[in-house]
Amino acid sequence: MSECVFCKIVAGQIPSEKAFEDEQVVAFHDLRPQAPVHVLLVPRKHIASLNDAIDEDREVLARLLLAARKLAADLGVGAAYRLVNNCGAGAGQSVFHLHFHLLGGRPLHWPPG
Repeated sequence: MSECVFCKIVAGQIPSEKAFEDEQVVAFHDLRPQAPVHVLLVPRKHIASLNDAIDEDREVLARLLLAARKLAADLGVGAAYRLVNNCGAGAGQSVFHLHFHLLGGRPLHWPPG
C-alpha cells in the first residue's frame, strides 16, 4: 500500500522509534503519546482493519498480542496496561492499517471516551 503511513514506517521509508520488530510485527512509539508508555503495534502485512483480517492472518494476530505482552513487560508496565484497537472510522480509526495501541505508565480510567 504505497500511500499507507504505517506501511511506509514498516518499510523504513518514514523514520520511527522502534520498540520491537520481528518477521511479522513492528512496534514503534507513538508521536503523540497519550500515556507515558504509548506504543503502536502493526503487522508487516497490510491489513486495513480487524474486520479485514482473514483466517490466514491468525498467526500474525496472535503474534501482535504476544508482542504486546512482551513489550509491556520490557517497558515496565506489564502489571497494568491497556491494549486498544479502533476498528473503523466511527470507532476512531484514523490510519487504515490494523494496529493496536499499548498504553501504560499511569492510571487508566474507564470509560476512556
